[in-house]
Amino acid sequence: MTSRFTELAVDCRDPERLATFWCEALDFKVIDQGEGTVEIGSWVPTAEAVRDRQMPPTLLFLQVPEGKSVKNRLHLDISPIDCSTDEEVTRLLALGASRIDVGQGPDRSWVVMADPEGNEFCVLRSLDG
Repeated sequence: MTSRFTELAVDCRDPERLATFWCEALDFKVIDQGEGTVEIGSWVPTAEAVRDRQMPPTLLFLQVPEGKSVKNRLHLDISPIDCSTDEEVTRLLALGASRIDVGQGPDRSWVVMADPEGNEFCVLRSLDG
């Protein structure tokens, strides 16, 4: 017996806003939506596909009443695939992200950012050739 990593749930105040940001950031699509929830992904999961092999997890944004109050204990790392890290950071800033300092220091090969609700994520080195 085994399990599969199928979803990463993110508590937030505005699921639609975060889903829109992350869809633009990752080229994902909304695959399910309900009252106070939005699920996005690069594919539409089926039980057969998930049983067959490990597939990329989806992101599930769940509305909660409280805002973010402390540094995340879990965060996403993303890698640009067709531009430089600096170009991707500029694009993400235009989408509503911000640069943040979590004590990472100035001489790092990655950039620490926050999504529109303050959830930390890192932009790693580019995979563009």
